[in-house]
Amino acid sequence: MTYELVCSKCGYTIYSGFDLRSPTEILKSFGNKCKKCGSKLVTDNFKVDIKRLEGPVA
Repeated sequence: MTYELVCSKCGYTIYSGFDLRSPTEILKSFGNKCKKCGSKLVTDNFKVDIKRLEGPVA
């Protein structure tokens, strides 16, 4: 299962991978800002969405 962290302002995928890492750890490596739009990212503003993806899983 892929784990993604996406900017809520512009939709940019900040992180995508199979390793479950904390949002705090991921955002720290990006300076708590979205790489694309520059929005300040705060872990308090995160929500979790679980989506089923169709097709084969590698």
